[in-house]
Amino acid sequence: MILVSQETIKAYRDKGWWSEETIGGLFLDTAEQQAHHLAVVDPPNRYAITADQPLSWTWAALLEQVGRFTALLHAQGLRKDDVIVVQLPNCVEMHAIYLACAISGIVVSPVPVQYRRHELQHVFEKTQAKLAMTTHHIGNYFAAQEWALNSSHFQGLAQIWSLGNDLPAGIGSLTSLLSNSAPWRAKQLRQHMQDSGVTAHDVLTICWTSGTEGRAKGVPRNHNEWLITGRTVIEAGQLQRHARLLIPFPFVNMAGVSTSLSAWLQVGGTLFHHHPFDLDIFVSQLRSHIIDYSVAAPAVLGLILKQPEKMLGANLSQLKKIGSGGGPLAEWIMEEMKIQFDIEVVNYFGSNEGAALCACPLDMPERATRALYFPRMGVPDFSWQLSVAEKIQTRLVDLKTGQDIHEPGQIGELRFKGPTIFSGYYKAPELTARAFDDQGFYRTGDLFEIAGDERQYYRFAGREKDIVIRGGMNISSEEIEGLLMSHPKVKEAAVIGAPDPIMGERVCAVVVRQSGHEVTLKDLTDHLKHVKDVASFKWPEQLIFLGELPRNPLGKILKRELRERFFPKTTAHPMAYEGRSPLEL
Repeated sequence: MILVSQETIKAYRDKGWWSEETIGGLFLDTAEQQAHHLAVVDPPNRYAITADQPLSWTWAALLEQVGRFTALLHAQGLRKDDVIVVQLPNCVEMHAIYLACAISGIVVSPVPVQYRRHELQHVFEKTQAKLAMTTHHIGNYFAAQEWALNSSHFQGLAQIWSLGNDLPAGIGSLTSLLSNSAPWRAKQLRQHMQDSGVTAHDVLTICWTSGTEGRAKGVPRNHNEWLITGRTVIEAGQLQRHARLLIPFPFVNMAGVSTSLSAWLQVGGTLFHHHPFDLDIFVSQLRSHIIDYSVAAPAVLGLILKQPEKMLGANLSQLKKIGSGGGPLAEWIMEEMKIQFDIEVVNYFGSNEGAALCACPLDMPERATRALYFPRMGVPDFSWQLSVAEKIQTRLVDLKTGQDIHEPGQIGELRFKGPTIFSGYYKAPELTARAFDDQGFYRTGDLFEIAGDERQYYRFAGREKDIVIRGGMNISSEEIEGLLMSHPKVKEAAVIGAPDPIMGERVCAVVVRQSGHEVTLKDLTDHLKHVKDVASFKWPEQLIFLGELPRNPLGKILKRELRERFFPKTTAHPMAYEGRSPLEL
């Protein structure tokens, strides 16, 4: 499945930005060269999450498992360009699945463990995936049972395989299927890849992202797009060969795959899984293993700095860089991470579509500057250490006039073009047409302004798109508003992000009730959970009642007015939220 034009492929190859090396080929080379090195390690608390004992595989053991998965997929009739959907927490099997698909030319579509029937139905409508893989349960979510109950709603789905025991009727035991499948060896895998016609320009993944549209959008990415993104992680984190990585980001989107698969593979490293995030488990892994690189959300770094006693006994001798993103980084976090733990923080801005900026010590050694700004990459006047800066193009555009902005003090939309950017949303030509401007630049929907004494920086200024970002997960306000409006006691609804020190934002519902009716937060969450079967991270955690919603003369709800009224930047959070256990996924 090649979605990029031959003209674009040739242009990127001629410049040396893309190659013919595939992720599958790179894996086979690496596994044969360092068979006895440790490759992937399960979270130490995996039993508490899925009731499976944690595993660790060398590169040779991972090669064997990839051989089993590849042989099994082929025996079950899966072929190049077929799509499979995977709903698993971070675990060693995720690596085997990704790599088997890379070798076979099968497209893997990973979905967050929070997705339920509402989201999954849309995924299958778009992909027509023939196969789904999951596990018996993930925390309090009995995944296999829910897949069995809802399978009739998923277009094209023929088989469901699951890890675990005591599986419901109609669910195939992935453990049994694998044990009865003789693994293909490296030579067979190479031949299979050649026979299947897999190229570096073929789509490997379809990940899912939310924006202003009501439903998630499929973002296809090919081998080259993943490899070039992983190289940026390697350069920014200054990762060396055989680096040991502790990655708690979900293995389902840009932040997870670019590090856990692409960067890990290119350095031939060891990947320590972690999921869902648990500070005590995270620190215990730092005590048990010498780690070279990790990632954490800004709020997590803040928690660590506020509770430094938790880090006692952690071996930080090699951990000199931590990547962070998904929310604003405070200057004090940058400084204190260096002072207390001798760790430099790499500040990332990015999207599943491949638009990314990276403020790292190589280009921005001053920590206060790195917290506030990003290098103005992709602009001819400036030169940066990260090689991606010479490959992408960026422009800042005034949304009212459509003119390029070249001077500080004016806010505009940041747009990207180049070999990191996706080719378009999966089977959504209308969305794709709106996503790119007439010069071929991807419209991020994110607002920036030019900064710095030499105009060398970008400063994030907000979002033009109407989304809530909760713990790094994009949530479409429009989608949740439509779901809330389906409740019989709700007359009108608006969804905004409520600032939160832990998650960045939480979902706040501003509701106008139907005349004569009362409605509670529990009423709304029960409706989303039991009637609409919506992922729990999208449920509102705060509820505000109004007699009417503020609107402009054209009837559009004034979200900015709601945010300024209820969450002014100078005041504390006005309402408590209803927290959920980390395992209640």
